[in-house]
Amino acid sequence: MDDLNLDRRMLSTLRGYGTDPRVASATRAVSWAGEHGAVWLVAGLAGAGADRGRCGAWLRGTAVVAGAHVVSMGVKRVVRRPRPEHVVPLVRSAGRYSFPSSHATSAVAAAVAYGALGAPVMMPLAAAMCVSRLVVGVHYPSDVAAGAVLGALAARVGTRWMRGSGD
Repeated sequence: MDDLNLDRRMLSTLRGYGTDPRVASATRAVSWAGEHGAVWLVAGLAGAGADRGRCGAWLRGTAVVAGAHVVSMGVKRVVRRPRPEHVVPLVRSAGRYSFPSSHATSAVAAAVAYGALGAPVMMPLAAAMCVSRLVVGVHYPSDVAAGAVLGALAARVGTRWMRGSGD
């Protein structure tokens, strides 16, 4: 079985969970919150406001998340992989291209970056965001996996900078 066929079959299976109205509603809400990394940027700004002693680190972490998201959008424009067409999506997408998932990139970047600042609760939220993109039917599993790897790498590289300069 080729990789694309496996990707399609996995997506079809996960998209099937969206036939439950409760699951569809929850995954739509999660996906909407992650549009353009919004929920993760707000979380970083909230962290900066709540943890005044490390405000600068939180703001740099927020910049890392935003940067990861921008890089992901750039990769998307280079790769130009079309969104899945074999399933009916539950949400409208901001763009035509699916690889990598920018939602997954920003979610995992936030989980790694903010986790380095003591917010480990972010990882389950990032996982929910990643799964939501499959259940709503707008990404192949390989799109989400690539986005997660990109987000983790970007945040890992940015962690040293985040913790730097006297906060």
